[in-house]
Amino acid sequence: MTFIDDYGALAKEVLGRPPRLGRVRLVAIDGGSGAGKTVFTGRLLTALDGECVHTEVVHTDDLLDGWADQFTFWPRLEEGILAPLASGEPGRYRQYDWDVGAFAEEHPVPVPDVLIIEGVSVARVHVRARLTLAVFIAVDQAVRLSRALARDGAAAEPALRRWMAAEQVHFARDATAERVDVLIDGDSAVEHDPDREYVRLR
Repeated sequence: MTFIDDYGALAKEVLGRPPRLGRVRLVAIDGGSGAGKTVFTGRLLTALDGECVHTEVVHTDDLLDGWADQFTFWPRLEEGILAPLASGEPGRYRQYDWDVGAFAEEHPVPVPDVLIIEGVSVARVHVRARLTLAVFIAVDQAVRLSRALARDGAAAEPALRRWMAAEQVHFARDATAERVDVLIDGDSAVEHDPDREYVRLR
């Protein structure tokens, strides 16, 4: 079933569910490269801000140790952010500088009401018991590749194709799209206002 929903309603849905990471409501925005996760996250963040909720966002691209760390970044997320927040303590992480090829600036993560983690594989089975809400954005691979190349440049195409092939294997094994709470059509032809609304498949 396809229907149009809005970010304000999704924010209320998050707040209506219990916290499962200590007192923090943990929201995962998952999907393949170029699916629109960052844009979706920004719009949900705006809606949560409208509810006067302290929300922090972590983009897992900032935790990756370069192209070779597609799925194995998780210990940095767990040890630096999730475990401290679950205990009521602030977290922190060092952001990877993709231009320099090394970890650089350190960022604190204060204990929020809502933490949004955004990136490929963030709704993986390992974390599901601690998620208040899991979202997956579904988009055809050809569309995602076109978007990613527009973002990262043509030189990144070989790496992006390898990543997308690995993503397909991961999502199939993890059954991510089948198990999330909210499944989004990230390239819908259904007419809607993308700044306020999104097309929900489930």
